[in-house]
Amino acid sequence: MRDFAKLRSLVLLAVAVSLVGCSSFSQAQKTPGSADGQHWWQSAVFYEVYPRSFADGNGDGIGDLKGIESKLDYLEQLGVDAIWITPCYPSPQVDFGYDVSDYENIDPTYGTLADFDRLVEAAKKHHIRIIMDFVINHTSDRHPWFLDSKSSRTSAHRDWYIWRDGRANRQPPNNWISGFGGSAWKFDPSTGQYYYHYFATAQPDLNWRNPAVENAMFDVTRFWYKHGVSGFRLDAVDLLLEDPKLHDNPILPGKDEMGSPNMLNKYNDKLPENHQVLRRLRSVADESDAVLVGETYTDSASELKEYYGAHNDEIQLPMDFMFCTVDKLSAPAFRKQIALAESTGGWPTYVIGNHDMSRSYVRYGDGKHNDQIAKLMAAMYLTLRGTPIMYYGEEIGMENNDPTRKEDVKDPMGITGWPKYKGRDGERTPMQWNGSANAGFTTGKPWLPVPSSAKEKNVESEWKDPNSILQFYRQLLMLHHRNVALRDGDYVALNQDDPNVLAYLRQYKKDAVLVALNMSGTAQQVSFNLSAEGFTSPKASTILTTLKHAPGDRIDQIALEPFAVYIAQVSP
Repeated sequence: MRDFAKLRSLVLLAVAVSLVGCSSFSQAQKTPGSADGQHWWQSAVFYEVYPRSFADGNGDGIGDLKGIESKLDYLEQLGVDAIWITPCYPSPQVDFGYDVSDYENIDPTYGTLADFDRLVEAAKKHHIRIIMDFVINHTSDRHPWFLDSKSSRTSAHRDWYIWRDGRANRQPPNNWISGFGGSAWKFDPSTGQYYYHYFATAQPDLNWRNPAVENAMFDVTRFWYKHGVSGFRLDAVDLLLEDPKLHDNPILPGKDEMGSPNMLNKYNDKLPENHQVLRRLRSVADESDAVLVGETYTDSASELKEYYGAHNDEIQLPMDFMFCTVDKLSAPAFRKQIALAESTGGWPTYVIGNHDMSRSYVRYGDGKHNDQIAKLMAAMYLTLRGTPIMYYGEEIGMENNDPTRKEDVKDPMGITGWPKYKGRDGERTPMQWNGSANAGFTTGKPWLPVPSSAKEKNVESEWKDPNSILQFYRQLLMLHHRNVALRDGDYVALNQDDPNVLAYLRQYKKDAVLVALNMSGTAQQVSFNLSAEGFTSPKASTILTTLKHAPGDRIDQIALEPFAVYIAQVSP
């Protein structure tokens, strides 16, 4: 839930189609081998669902669990293996579920616990796993733990949260700033102390230095494992522990989107002790062969590497958000970032969008070739070595639909940050299923408005169009699952001095796939020498491309149109 735009700016301050050959796959591609020791999550494609916005099953304008269940056929046909559902626990919805008031139930907005159990069982029949979002850093101020905690300085849960006396003249305990703007401390007159909240005032931080908190939260995960979930996406894991001495953070030049001074969160972000908690959480996950996906904002390969654990005993899939800071089409920049992810020694996890950042269609598009660029970005993150995490609607080219008036803003960050920062509503709008008035999302009034672009950009129309973004995604996911080199192979960077074309080989034993992506708006001529990879006289067979005319079997001279994708099987 951490705001991507704000964090990216702080990092900068701190460190100054045409589908060719896709309808008929070879028998070898239909029955690929599998790498030794491969875990289920390594070959899986994850898909993030924002439940309020995915599908409405009861017509009240808000998505729900029955709505998700009704779309399992679509997700299976698309090629999805696991659904990450953002928080659907009981919540006052101050931050739309990221303020949890009960970790072991379902919010009535989305259904019941029985509905959740049915979803898990139905998903299994579609060969799809369910991943829940674990809001591990904080609770709602309506959670029974916090209500008891604030009732008295001697209450049983007082030390489950972070309470401190203020400074002189009724000043907060230190200068820490909330990610939602203003001080990270709120004064409670009933007990005469401040409590700490990195996010909204209604989201008090848990005290992870208290073993009772750890035991209770670990038991929450065990509860959901018993209900059939296959793992958790861990929210805000960088923030679990804080400096017990509450040192002031260094102030940086300028102000953030919320109007607060920029700050280097030295004493309340990425403390080394976080990793001790994550190792213990992983041991609980291992009891159920579950996967942990991390919301891990890192500034370097070394930081990213730490989240895997010294013995691969922490988070299996820490998301590489540095990949998303490359917010322009740049072959050298992406090449560098992929190399950094590869250098960690862990299994990479790639995303190009989520519920906290503007949609990738907007961030990478040039306004003229957005569809081609959307296919280009898909071809990259779905053919790299690692596990991709898609964001709902990415596969149809959904755009941001940002509010134009403050009174229309729902996101609490947008309300605080307006007009400089409009919040995250724009990337959370309803999924576009068809061209009807509400895009097939609901029979009621949708909780966020549907953009006019939904008339063309929707599942129904793109499913029928062989050259659509959706059909390109389907073919890519088919390749991801069926091609052993793309699924299990090593990553080998090619033509590393090319400023326009990102190219690489995915190689598994004798199987190899060449990927060439023209990230420029001009035609490019490329050639490849694969002798170092054991291909003395290589032949290429096109398996997926956006080129109007597929090249022949030679790779010594390939003409790539602007923003073109070329993927070919390579043989000696």
